[in-house]
Amino acid sequence: MKNKNYLYGLLLYGFIAGFTSPVSAEIRQCDKEFISSDDSHIVYMGRISRSIPHIVRFTYPGVSILANFEGTSLQMKAKPGSGAFMVEVDDELPYRINFAENDSIQTLAEGLPEGTHRVRIMYAIEGYELKPAFKGFYLDKGCRLAEAPVLSERRIEFIGNSITCGYGVESENPSDPFTYETENHFYTYAARTARALKAQHLVVARSGIGVYRNYGAPRSGSKDCMPAMYEQVLFTDSTELWDHTLYTPDVVCINLGTNDTSLDNYDMNLLTEGYRSFVKKLRAVYPHAKLVLLTGSMMNGKPLDDVKKAMDTVVGEMNSQGDREIYRFDMSPQTGSLGIGASYHPSMRQHQKMASELTAFLKKLMKW
Repeated sequence: MKNKNYLYGLLLYGFIAGFTSPVSAEIRQCDKEFISSDDSHIVYMGRISRSIPHIVRFTYPGVSILANFEGTSLQMKAKPGSGAFMVEVDDELPYRINFAENDSIQTLAEGLPEGTHRVRIMYAIEGYELKPAFKGFYLDKGCRLAEAPVLSERRIEFIGNSITCGYGVESENPSDPFTYETENHFYTYAARTARALKAQHLVVARSGIGVYRNYGAPRSGSKDCMPAMYEQVLFTDSTELWDHTLYTPDVVCINLGTNDTSLDNYDMNLLTEGYRSFVKKLRAVYPHAKLVLLTGSMMNGKPLDDVKKAMDTVVGEMNSQGDREIYRFDMSPQTGSLGIGASYHPSMRQHQKMASELTAFLKKLMKW
């Protein structure tokens, strides 16, 4: 049977965060041990910026914070307005927390049994507007972080758009507009696939982005499409570039094209060249990784056929030039039988189907 105090603590965190000011919350931490975000016992997965001392910033969904900690409780400190995270403590079910404009501290767990526990926190949404920042943990007085978690040696990188971000996945109404409340990367095909394969995963994704043309952009393309933004640590900052030696994936999955072909206003030659130049860029960055060009699951008809044709052309070219580590895979288009999320994005069940399909493909490809 679950510890009643622990479960009560998990339910209470929202009440505490919602009715406590940042100032009073800070005052009450005098009987706690503060662990800064730059502590060596905290492990990160995903693109993060450490350019500001004692603060870890990020904008892409899926960035994860992992630690082992002593004591009976855990609190998290972040910049007010950082947005939503998914939290897993020990073997309990994951749950969602939110740092609203007046929240600087959130209680993640209370009433835990004495001993060492583990926590895994994933940023659930897109942060390019919110500019989230993690500052550290509060532990029970006299407690500390235990040995740092060891991450899996398997590494996947996912490059994508709103589908990979998790736009609308927690909605069941296709007429719903975008809201952060229904976006959740934790439930996407990408995150589910990584968990199923017991792999790390790094995400570079943003809603509306394309390989050559963003949603609603001119037929000639967009200056801020994925290839142009790919090197940035933070989507909103062109001055800080990602060090690719920090994370070398075994396989890179690229799921773009939906926005490029949006509103039936695209140029087939530019679309193909967009894939061609981006694949060559990725190959230069990751000379030994397997590259997989994906479709799924919002396209159908001519746009889907054209995206497949563009990708098949590029894969064929690269194969003929001696690069045999570039592949294609198509996840099932949505039909509505599994429900439809906000703005006609994949539902949670559709993401689960996509994950099952991609997991089986990658398991065989990678021999995992």
